[in-house]
Amino acid sequence: MGIGAASDELLGTFVPIAVYWLYSGLYVALDGVGRLDGYRLHTREEAATKNVVSKAAVVRGVLVQQAFQVAVSLTLFAVIGDESGTGQKQPPALVIVLQFITAMVVMDTWQYFMHRYMHINKFLYKHIHSKHHTLVVPYSFGALYNHPLEGLILDTIGGALSFLVSGMTPRTSIFFFSFATIKTVDDHCGLWLPGNILQALFSNNSAYHDIHHQLYGNKYNFSQPFFVIWDKILGTYMPYSIEQRKRGGVESRPTKLD
Repeated sequence: MGIGAASDELLGTFVPIAVYWLYSGLYVALDGVGRLDGYRLHTREEAATKNVVSKAAVVRGVLVQQAFQVAVSLTLFAVIGDESGTGQKQPPALVIVLQFITAMVVMDTWQYFMHRYMHINKFLYKHIHSKHHTLVVPYSFGALYNHPLEGLILDTIGGALSFLVSGMTPRTSIFFFSFATIKTVDDHCGLWLPGNILQALFSNNSAYHDIHHQLYGNKYNFSQPFFVIWDKILGTYMPYSIEQRKRGGVESRPTKLD
């Protein structure tokens, strides 16, 4: 049973995609507000010169990855779906909260180790993961700009594992994957905005992730999209501070370099 005419499985597949473009579109709109330049982690000039891929190519790349996500999601729901058509009953609120937390931990764990390995393995970095790092200056709708194989391994399989291990229902997955999508877009937004509740609540945020996208941070800050615990446990966390740039704006600046 779904919300309205659509099934929970269809909503769980397509709502996060809609959320991705709507939320990143909000940041695109904010990018045109000149008064917010004081909160940019990089200048507009840096974005224009350091990123070596066009925005049109980024949009195409994200759409390819989302097509893979749709295919895997629909296949997964078809395999585990309830043939009665009545849908799974929602568990109590406390159970849903625990499922959310479990899914967050599973996703973080999977993505940390897979992401880190793609940096350690020179072949995988050169031919797969480096595509994402062509965005030295991250921006919102480039959050899922990856090689299709990386998108499949990190995001799609990671999401499937989170869903299966947590035991959440398709209806709960609508909200979990929409939240994970918002978080991922926010981490790549390129802005350090006062009052941004996600940046305030999570140490894994746009400033933390910006460090990873710089050359000096290539071996640090692998965690995504929620916590930084694996980085801190395994010594790959790079501490940083938010500093004012001389020519205006802010930057995430490492407080310790090897």
